[in-house]
Amino acid sequence: MSPEDSPSSVWPVLHYDDTRAALRFLVDVLGFAEVVAAPDEHGGVGHAELRWPGGGALVFGSTRHTESVHGRMRAGTSAVYVVSDEVDAVHRRVVDAGGEVLEAPHETRFGSGAVAYVCTVRDPEGNLWTFGTYDGPSPE
Repeated sequence: MSPEDSPSSVWPVLHYDDTRAALRFLVDVLGFAEVVAAPDEHGGVGHAELRWPGGGALVFGSTRHTESVHGRMRAGTSAVYVVSDEVDAVHRRVVDAGGEVLEAPHETRFGSGAVAYVCTVRDPEGNLWTFGTYDGPSPE
């Protein structure tokens, strides 16, 4: 089973004030694939599940839904790292969409000493997204 076919075991959960705009940004600009986008009673997205083409998953919902433990989360308070060989393509889509780039694609060294090619952007509600080539420590 390839990473694209295997289910993700880590699902970051984000919350947005404008869930429809978030869905469009995450899918149309960043490049996630929409799997589930269930509407809510407010005309937004009550629950969404997205997949990254290289593997992994993301869940998001609305800040209007306060009945669960996740309902206490504010928008714009998260950071997510996404492994990708398409750093330049993601950067280009964000720029083309008029999005905010915090760090243009560049080579960096992480605390582990690993070198990666990365780019960091901010989504419309303030969450930080870093796309990079680092995919974890090398097996010894």
